[in-house]
Amino acid sequence: MGIKMPEVKKIMIESRLQKRLQILNFSNFKDYLEFVFSKHGSGEIIHMMDVITTNKTDFFREPHHFEFLQQEVIPEFVKQFKSKILNIWSAGCSSGEEPYTLAMVLTDLVMKQQLADFSIYATDISTNVLQKAVIAIYHENKITSIPLIVKKKYFLKSKDPANKSVRICPEIRRKVVFERFNFMDDHFPMSTTFDIIFCRNVIIYFDRLTQEKVINKLCMKLRKGGYFFLGHSESITNMNVPLEHIKPTIFRKI
Repeated sequence: MGIKMPEVKKIMIESRLQKRLQILNFSNFKDYLEFVFSKHGSGEIIHMMDVITTNKTDFFREPHHFEFLQQEVIPEFVKQFKSKILNIWSAGCSSGEEPYTLAMVLTDLVMKQQLADFSIYATDISTNVLQKAVIAIYHENKITSIPLIVKKKYFLKSKDPANKSVRICPEIRRKVVFERFNFMDDHFPMSTTFDIIFCRNVIIYFDRLTQEKVINKLCMKLRKGGYFFLGHSESITNMNVPLEHIKPTIFRKI
């Protein structure tokens, strides 16, 4: 799988997996892991990843990325490609906050006639978070820091004041296609070449060699001159990848 977990997290991981062992009637982790990596247990990998991966994310996380997108990337794209549809891949989308943020930002630009149209492809290894992303219902405390004008345009509130949930409006939900995907697959089956890839706070789970391998495979799906966004704690320093540094955590394919 290529996922790296520090030794200090061993107790936490074992605790999270204990329920899976009980469901499958395994008495120890050795037998469980042998099953997971056998041909009969291939389907269990999905459940295991759902349990052990962390999926913390927020709307408009790392706002400088979205500012750069609006102020630099989109004007450059429109100047070069005119009315072409902008294709974005949110790789490691978790429960949907990132791709929906992108959809809100880009919808604003379309409404201002600063962009013709766009398409967002969002993937994650966890089926649980993808189900949450598709439903697009969040607790209202997830949007407390979002400007009121954005909340009114793109979030729906329940008529029941006791219901503290909000839902992404249909216009934004329709702009995002969700799909399960594992970066460790040998082949990336999507036929689209993307103009922008967001892969933030994903490669931190991989060892250095796997990080380089994954980024190179992602770059095969990114057009030359396209932009690549990483998370604030991630780096490609000393990696042999076809990316040039533009700004902190922002790169362009060469």
